Amino acid sequence: MSERFIRAEMLRGKPAMEKLSSSSVAVFGLGGVGSWCAEALSRCGVGEITLIDHDIVSESNINRQLCAVSSSIGKAKAEVMAERLRDINPDISVHPIAARYEPSVREQFFCRRYDYIVDCIDLVSCKLDLIETAASRGIPIVSALGAGNKTRAEDLKISDISKTEGCPLARVVRKELRKRGILHLPVVYSGESPLKPECEETPPPGRRSIPGSLVWVTATAGMLLCSHVVTQLTRQLMLEEKDII
Repeated sequence: MSERFIRAEMLRGKPAMEKLSSSSVAVFGLGGVGSWCAEALSRCGVGEITLIDHDIVSESNINRQLCAVSSSIGKAKAEVMAERLRDINPDISVHPIAARYEPSVREQFFCRRYDYIVDCIDLVSCKLDLIETAASRGIPIVSALGAGNKTRAEDLKISDISKTEGCPLARVVRKELRKRGILHLPVVYSGESPLKPECEETPPPGRRSIPGSLVWVTATAGMLLCSHVVTQLTRQLMLEEKDII
């Protein structure tokens, strides 16, 4: 018997681990937050993970992204992360998609079932469309908000978007979702006021600026996302186990 996930099973129980093994999760965006979340999900025993990111690894990613090392520069993030996840768990089913999620091509990202979606998309328009699409299809989703230009990992938390404060991105997303009739959404966010970067990187087309990022902030956000997904996927089983005890 493999001991790959035995330490998790000691705390979660066998039924919960079996549930995770049969679950399918999609991670949209594999940057400083999404890459950590994707790897954490694989280390928790999630059996099927779809990885979506159009970007390639660059040298400036190395300070915070799991997919970024010297040997991976120039390679597709989705493919690099897929290789890492297969190395962590040879039994996992990984589906890398090296493409940008956009409303005009959304159907190509929904060719398989998802039990949960993790939204780590940077572009607000694409983020809003993904959230709305998940809601319309009854797929649970959790979103990452505003980890850039922040330094205090201890300020990050899981909350409902209706209760967020102090996060400029949360304010915009909350307002736009309300227009779409979506009042509630689990999010990971920080109320810390963002700093102004001392130097600026030229933003790519479609973005106004590039934020500074610190690995302990982005990694913590990714771990909180993973914690939320795993907890929600196994919640009913854990409640039933408590009732038995």
